[in-house]
Amino acid sequence: MKTYLIEESPFSHFFTADTRSAWLWLILRVYLGYLWFEAGWEKFNNPAWVGSNAGQALTGFVNGALTKTAGAHPDVQGWYASFLETAVLPHVATWSYLVTFGEMLVGIALIVGFLVGISALFGVFMNLNFMLAGAVSVNPIWATLGIGLILAWKVAGYWGADRYVLPLLHRSIRPRVSS
Repeated sequence: MKTYLIEESPFSHFFTADTRSAWLWLILRVYLGYLWFEAGWEKFNNPAWVGSNAGQALTGFVNGALTKTAGAHPDVQGWYASFLETAVLPHVATWSYLVTFGEMLVGIALIVGFLVGISALFGVFMNLNFMLAGAVSVNPIWATLGIGLILAWKVAGYWGADRYVLPLLHRSIRPRVSS
């Protein structure tokens, strides 16, 4: 059986593996990180998200999502509505804290460039859940930027903590060859 090598395009290589594009990813990464942190910080300072009335805002959000389940092509699919009713609403205060601190942690990690691909993945996962709950808003834009950071994980954190963290992880995870 003959093996064929499919080469990466120079365009793709430049944006996902060449450190000369790291400045572009730095700008996008810090911008998206700031947006995530700001969203979490607003919630952190709101007692309806964190504090005395934790879960109140999320309850309103979830109940709003549950009203979007009717019709032939609903904004919120039945399976996701079921998840919201059975997993989120009964533990809404816990989820409220998770959303708030999750947003802040994704923001901080992106700003400092720590495990950018994984941090962006968590951000995209939150965006996906917000969209599944029928909230479009900025979520498609943030998710698109996050997917770009995931694809460019090798260089997206080059001007950040990943410049030092990734080589350390590589050395500690790489199998040792005994002589």
